[in-house]
Amino acid sequence: MVAVVIGLVFAPLASLMVFMITYNEYSHHYSDKKRPLKLAMESALFTLVFFLLLSFFIGFVLSKTFSNSGG
Repeated sequence: MVAVVIGLVFAPLASLMVFMITYNEYSHHYSDKKRPLKLAMESALFTLVFFLLLSFFIGFVLSKTFSNSGG
């Protein structure tokens, strides 16, 4: 359960950081602003989904591990 809460807190923060970094970097390579914005949003969405799924998976594994070893 703790891993899920941590994931719900830190996944959006990681996603925001990825968006800011990739947008800043891609804006140097493209003259228009639509393409870097789209690429940064895709990167941020991927990061958000990845870290949320990872935190749910870790929470599931930890809950199974501790529930099986406690008896």
